[in-house]
Amino acid sequence: MTNVILAIDTATPAVTAGIVRRDGDSIDVLAERVTVDPRAHAERLTPNVLAALSDAAITVNDLNAVVVGCGPGPFTGLRVGMATAAAYGQALGIPVYGVCSLDAIGIDTAGDVLVVTDARRRELYWARYHDGLREEGPAVNAPADLPTHVGAVAGSPEHAAMFALPRQPAVYPTASGLVRVVDWTASPQPLVPLYLRRPDAKPREVTTP
Repeated sequence: MTNVILAIDTATPAVTAGIVRRDGDSIDVLAERVTVDPRAHAERLTPNVLAALSDAAITVNDLNAVVVGCGPGPFTGLRVGMATAAAYGQALGIPVYGVCSLDAIGIDTAGDVLVVTDARRRELYWARYHDGLREEGPAVNAPADLPTHVGAVAGSPEHAAMFALPRQPAVYPTASGLVRVVDWTASPQPLVPLYLRRPDAKPREVTTP
């Protein structure tokens, strides 16, 4: 069965929106728009979605499903992507599939690879993969606490450079990677963000006199 899928990810500095045609195991990226800016998730996601739809010469009514990266990632970025995906799914009456954003990077690697992205606070989000399949993680740790008994590193260039390991080219989740890591034999589950730690913002305590 052929499906036309909107793929979204805002778990990294890359604000990604793509249109992917899936026919069984065949994946064809019709269009993809990416803006790399850690502060532009809210501003760039909808324009990128609309531009990708235009590039693919389709409308939202041609979509059969939405796939969204659920992190791990910063609270604000994840909220933008997941809320947008849920809104499209509800408005169009189509299923929304959530996936681990690190998996969408890891699937584009080969061999034993450590995938890292920026978790701020001098920490990294990470997972370990073997030929594209996750074997450990996702987790958040200081760089010194990450496993390095691997053959290569991928993900955030700045943070991958912290490790004395060969680099693989996968950097950010792609539209193709997001679609390929979905288990299409399973029913979509409720979207659950992978924060892996509490958000920076905390509710203010109110004391009564």
